[in-house]
Amino acid sequence: MTSSPLPTLENLATAIVLLDKQSRIAFLNPAAEHLFEISLSNMLGHPLQSAFTHTEQLFGAIQSALANHASHIEHDLTLGTHTPGHKLHLSCTVTPLLMESYELLLEFHTIDRPLKLAREEQMHDQTQANRLLLRNLAHEIKNPLGGIRGAAQLLEQELEKPALREYTQVVIQEADRLRSLLEKLLTPQQVPHFSALNIHEVLERVRSVVLAEMPDDLLIQRDYDLSLPELDGDKEQLIQVVLNIVRNAAQAMQGKGKITLRTRIARQVTLMKKRHRLAIAVQIIDNGPGIPGHLHDTIFYPLVSGRADGHGLGLTLAQDFVSRHQGSIEFESEPGRTCFTVMLPLQ
Repeated sequence: MTSSPLPTLENLATAIVLLDKQSRIAFLNPAAEHLFEISLSNMLGHPLQSAFTHTEQLFGAIQSALANHASHIEHDLTLGTHTPGHKLHLSCTVTPLLMESYELLLEFHTIDRPLKLAREEQMHDQTQANRLLLRNLAHEIKNPLGGIRGAAQLLEQELEKPALREYTQVVIQEADRLRSLLEKLLTPQQVPHFSALNIHEVLERVRSVVLAEMPDDLLIQRDYDLSLPELDGDKEQLIQVVLNIVRNAAQAMQGKGKITLRTRIARQVTLMKKRHRLAIAVQIIDNGPGIPGHLHDTIFYPLVSGRADGHGLGLTLAQDFVSRHQGSIEFESEPGRTCFTVMLPLQ
């Protein structure tokens, strides 16, 4: 067997799997490796069950194609991978091959690809709207807030009893706290400063910060692909992106649980309506309670939070920073597993 029987398949955006006469995996193109989160080197010569779960529909399609000696199309196929909680909704074409080493060609298309593109466009529009809303909100509040603080300072000078000055100090301190929050709202308006950086330096900084904040019962594991190349980005903004997500996860678990920081290469991905041959996928996975279902559609909106003490700005700012890097941010969540995936294109 050879690992690259048809060089033209390497460059296809469609996921292709070739099976040999014993229905073992004989070839995966890069699109299939990315889609199913597996590698050809690990799967070569293994049966399909080594790569997939929930294979009943797939084997039914294979048997039909072999019995009829003709292509069989399964329009609505659910296929799982061995990554916990990872299920794919696909259409699959099974085609018999008249070749010595290969018996079947499996071609997979994600059914939700049009939905994903629509969601990315909606997220881009939402990011622009959020940016404008936050900017207007910050400017509207800053001026009266300065007046409140100034009035409290003048009032403090007129008060004779020191005990009463404690109240004016509360007003001044709270005004300063709100002003600091407004500065964070205006932060996305700053132009990012791009330079070559290693994504693992970003993740290690975040890891050390969060472990310092919650040192006792929080475990942050690393699952890095150390062969990843450098990318062009704003290091401080990317640190803030990952920090906001990791900190949210740690707080949702009340500092007790496991967070995994994972990096992988992604091939042939579309981000911001542009096709990229390579991208870096950063996944932040936790085993916490999950994001409540009623927040799934609004979690990136400003001032939306799943915690009573949350300000609802962390994910809004994260989405904005990722958008400025021409990337995408998505999540999957269920009780016991939440996974945020940040995609950053490699130029």
